[in-house]
Amino acid sequence: MKITRMLAVVSLCLGIISCSQAQKKSSETSSKPRQVQKTEAEWKKDLTPQQFYVLREKGTERPFSSPLNANKKKGTYVCAACQTPLFSSDTKFESGTGWPSFYKPLNTKNVEEEVDKTLGMVRTEVLCRVCGGHLGHVFDDGPAPTGLRYCLNGVSLAFKPKE
Repeated sequence: MKITRMLAVVSLCLGIISCSQAQKKSSETSSKPRQVQKTEAEWKKDLTPQQFYVLREKGTERPFSSPLNANKKKGTYVCAACQTPLFSSDTKFESGTGWPSFYKPLNTKNVEEEVDKTLGMVRTEVLCRVCGGHLGHVFDDGPAPTGLRYCLNGVSLAFKPKE
């Protein structure tokens, strides 16, 4: 009985590792051609470790950790990796989630949405169309006029104040 349980656990662990490696390989091989393309080493050189984790490895920063969450200034939020304009301060709202939230992109041509099935959920991932950087996720529980909530990692954004 103990051997059967041990084999089941080992089999489960190997299955998880195999699935994880297949997902990683699939995401690496299915990436779209981007206007900004860099090697992993170049991204690591250009980004902070936290930015690299979020933008390139699809991580998530801790809620309420970004100063951009409380930013009330007028301006434009750009991709921290490639400086592409993404969201206007005019569409930013307080969602209470701990991450900067917007109800619509500045230009839909600059953002891309993909199905994200990680962590046992089905969500819509938001990416920078120019460099492919992971920004966060979009949900359908936002305010009018769109009803959308683009819940973004502050570390994946930079703020350019209005001049």
